[in-house]
Amino acid sequence: MMNQELNALFPGAVGLSRLGVYDWEADDGVCGGSPHMHTASTEAYLVLAGSGRVETIRSSGYKSYDLVPNDLLWFSPGTIHRLVNQDNLEILVIMQNAGLPEAGDAVLTFEADILASPERYAKAATLPPGATQGAARSRRDAALAGYKWLKEAAIAGQPDAIKQFHRDAVRLVQSRAPEWQTIWEEKIAPEAARTGARLVEISEGRFDHLADATIARSKAEGREVFGMCGMLQKWNTGHLV
Repeated sequence: MMNQELNALFPGAVGLSRLGVYDWEADDGVCGGSPHMHTASTEAYLVLAGSGRVETIRSSGYKSYDLVPNDLLWFSPGTIHRLVNQDNLEILVIMQNAGLPEAGDAVLTFEADILASPERYAKAATLPPGATQGAARSRRDAALAGYKWLKEAAIAGQPDAIKQFHRDAVRLVQSRAPEWQTIWEEKIAPEAARTGARLVEISEGRFDHLADATIARSKAEGREVFGMCGMLQKWNTGHLV
């Protein structure tokens, strides 16, 4: 069959990227990425190579999880997380709700004065086109400054600090919710609806949908780019083939 100029979302409308976690040492002597949290999407890590850990902070407290090849770990919105690279850690990241994370569903753990100002937050969080390693590293270090305080509060059993960060994070992204709703309605919800329609057909003994089987192929989106936690290799939306 000839290539068709029709886009195909990844199964379940998820996002995929390969992540080589930063090996840059921070002030605390630990190498890794920028701590952050998602407000609406669940994220999964499948470890491909190397070793490390992910530090997590929730309302229930702080916990660290070791990561070695073939480990699979995922966490829901509200989990502040910091990836730590101990030995060439590489991960396949599977992100729920492809389109929402790219539209801002991630809040970095900057200090309170930055979180209090949408303008200051946007300036601190956004890497300029053609960003250098220095810019990405500076952003990581700025996120670690606020993370250190949150981690200390979580270990000390002070959930109010985490609650305040949750409040600040939602306030920062609240204005984007209508845009996210549109993305969800147009790209994400229909994926679940299609499965529901197929189940109805099967229950009725119909199989017309099987004749519409498709195959899609996706190519890597150029070179790796600086992400929050490491060097990212993304794949573009697939094309039917």
